[in-house]
Amino acid sequence: MATRPVDVVRSLLFYAVFYPGSFVFVLLGLPVALIGGKALREMARTWSGFHRLCCRVLLGIKVRIEGEFPEDGVIVAMRHESFFEAIDMTMTMFWPVPFPKAELGRIPVWGWALQRYGAVMVERAGGAKTLRAMIANARGYAEQGRPLVIFPEGTRMKSGEQAELRSGFAGTYKMLQLPVVPVAVDSGRLYHRVWKKAGTLTYKVGARIPAGLPRAEIEARVTAAITVLG
Repeated sequence: MATRPVDVVRSLLFYAVFYPGSFVFVLLGLPVALIGGKALREMARTWSGFHRLCCRVLLGIKVRIEGEFPEDGVIVAMRHESFFEAIDMTMTMFWPVPFPKAELGRIPVWGWALQRYGAVMVERAGGAKTLRAMIANARGYAEQGRPLVIFPEGTRMKSGEQAELRSGFAGTYKMLQLPVVPVAVDSGRLYHRVWKKAGTLTYKVGARIPAGLPRAEIEARVTAAITVLG
């Protein structure tokens, strides 16, 4: 779909409102983080709601959800096509746990706030000890009833594009021994990196997949479920 003048105008308005507004949320989030993770959770949800409001009013992007997002400690394997779903996850789930790169946790102040919120920092170059610590951390959050959100493809994908899942997903699934809820999303059609477009963005929540399946089977089932909108 070609970029229209209205897309450019809407996108510029979005950038002019959302990013300065987000800066205010960051400033407010730092003292809130001192209070505790639950207060920061509400702040994150409010920021996520602000983002969705900006998308609806300024960009003309509406959200449709097919199925029900989980409300317990499972692995949520979500398709990743844009930053939309990364920002929006606290609107779709209660206190979700992201798996960001460990480098983000080392950013001064921001990394501290992220860890106060509750995240599983992924150290890709770490050894067995680091991996065990990561899994123990994730299991602790799951026991609190918090969904663990993983982008199994490991990077943003173009709409309609399909790639093999990262090996770390199957390993995490095996060690955590938790069910998986696959989620497809087609945000890449609208929420482009520069000029965004109006339309309806869809989340499609797939059926829960049990724990303990062989690697080939879990990867095949997750891949099929998260690319169903492609």
